Amino acid sequence: MSIVVTGATGQLGRLVIDELLDRVPAEAVAAVVRDKDKAAGLAERGVELRIGDYSRPETLADAFAAGDRVLLISGSEVGQRVAQHTAVIAAAKAAGVAQLAYTGILGGPEADFGLADEHKATEQAILDSGLPYTFLRNGWYTENYTANLAPVLAHGAVVANAGEGRVASAPRADYAAAAAAVLTGPLDEHLGRAYELSGDVSWSFAEYAAQVAQASGQEITYTNVPAATHREILVGAGVPAFFAEILVEVDEAVARGALAARGDDLSRLIGRPTTPIAETIRAALAGA
Repeated sequence: MSIVVTGATGQLGRLVIDELLDRVPAEAVAAVVRDKDKAAGLAERGVELRIGDYSRPETLADAFAAGDRVLLISGSEVGQRVAQHTAVIAAAKAAGVAQLAYTGILGGPEADFGLADEHKATEQAILDSGLPYTFLRNGWYTENYTANLAPVLAHGAVVANAGEGRVASAPRADYAAAAAAVLTGPLDEHLGRAYELSGDVSWSFAEYAAQVAQASGQEITYTNVPAATHREILVGAGVPAFFAEILVEVDEAVARGALAARGDDLSRLIGRPTTPIAETIRAALAGA
């Protein structure tokens, strides 16, 4: 039996592997990757590499084994994820895994914006499969905002169409720690559970702008704009139209309060308070 992480070379996957290696021996961990060369660093740490590509179901036949505890990290290709995830679910079912944990989205079936649709369909596919499951419904990653602070600093403004809506975000490392806790903890504590994972403290975009201003020493304001205007700004900045539409719709969801949930599942699983946004902002600025 191994603890298996799919998408292991991605931003979240690597952090999950780091957390697992702090908890269990390396020989107990396996990483499903598309390219072994890209994952050479994991192999050097003693992690078993297994080849598997979400988009090529035939490659997943040997990705899992009976009794494995598996983390299915959701794919990044919006519009293709249901088919990709379904292929992983089928392979996990055929192998007879002991647990399939899935990184979905905050709110699960109640999430009311388009980006959630593929996550909801995946959760239903897992339920239909009869696999022993754990749903990790991740809220927003703080890095969704702090990873690209350059235009905010250049223009002195945070631009969104989120109104006064709030986001209860946490950095990827916090979500990775929660996933590792679920994968290494007693099975009977986590099977059949859906965890709503979000930061302890929610923030508004005006508060976010103020935090960036304080950390950078620059004047930064929050500019709330109509959805159509925001869409035009994003496309004008080179964001593909389909992705600009996703970002605008997410801001509309923020305005409705869809990402403001502040339960304690995340802090309880990781055994500490979630990381404040100010800390993630400072780290992003230090690495810029």
